[in-house]
Amino acid sequence: MQTPLPVLALLFNALIWGLSWWPFRQMMAAGLHPLWATALMYAGILAVLTLVRPGIWRQARAVPALLLLAFSSGLNNVAFNWAISIGDVVRVILLFYLMPAWAVLLAWRILGERPTALALARLGLAFTGVLLVLWPQGADSERLSAAFSLADALALLGGFMFAMTNVLLRRMQAVPGQARMLAMFGGCMAMALLAALAGQALGLVPGFPAFDTHWALLAVGLGVMLMVGNWALQYGAARLAAGTTAVVMLSEVVFASGSSMLAGSAQPTAQTLLGGALVVGAALLAALRR
Repeated sequence: MQTPLPVLALLFNALIWGLSWWPFRQMMAAGLHPLWATALMYAGILAVLTLVRPGIWRQARAVPALLLLAFSSGLNNVAFNWAISIGDVVRVILLFYLMPAWAVLLAWRILGERPTALALARLGLAFTGVLLVLWPQGADSERLSAAFSLADALALLGGFMFAMTNVLLRRMQAVPGQARMLAMFGGCMAMALLAALAGQALGLVPGFPAFDTHWALLAVGLGVMLMVGNWALQYGAARLAAGTTAVVMLSEVVFASGSSMLAGSAQPTAQTLLGGALVVGAALLAALRR
C-alpha cells in the first residue's frame, strides 16, 4: 500500500506558503518591513545550514553558475513576500501563478524546448486570465495602467523569477542538491538585503527597526516553518511524479485565497475569480500534461 506521506508533506509546504501572508503582515504592522524580515529569516536559516553541513560552502563555490540560481530564487522570494504583505492576497497569488506560462517561454529560450500547440494554448489561457484579473471593472484600456499597483508588478515579477528558478534547477540537475539549496537560501538573504537597502534609499522601505519581541518571535517562528516546509517539499517531490507534485502544490492557491477571504484581507470580484480560474486551469493542465 502506497504511503500518503509524500502528498501530506507537499500539502504541508503549500499550507505554510499559503498562510505566510499573515505573519508577514503582522511583522510589517510591528515595524519590520517584509524585505528586512526576509533577509533576517534567511540569515538565520543559512547559519543553521552552515552548522549542520559545514562543507556545503565548498560545494557551492565549485559551481559559479549557482550565482544565477541565487539571483532568480532570491528575487522570486523578495517579490512574493513583499507583494503579499501590501496587496490583495487573492490577486497576488493568482498573478504569481502565471508561473507555468512563463516556464513555457523560458524553457523555449534557455533549454531549447519548442512549445507544442497545446502549450501555446495553455499560454493563451493563462494570459487571458491575468488580463481579467488586472482589468478594472467598468474601465477602458486607458485606466488599466492606473489600476496596476506595485503589488501587481511584484506578483508578476515573482512568478516570472519562480519559473526561471525551476528552469535553472532542471538545467543544473547534476549539481549536488545541498549546493543548490545553499545558493537559493543565500540568494534569498542577499537579494532581500540589497532590495531593502535600495528601497530605503529611494524612500520606499523604512529603515531596520529597533528590536521588538513581537516581530522577533514572528520572524523566528516563520523562519523555522520555512525550513521545515523546505524539507517537506524535498521529501515529497523526491517521491512523487513531477506532475503530481505540481497539482498538489496548486493547493497553495486555495490555502492563501481561503484564509485571506476569511480574515477579510481580500475581496475578490467575480471577474477576478473568473480570471483566476483560467490561470489555475492553465497551471493544472500543465501539471496534468507532465
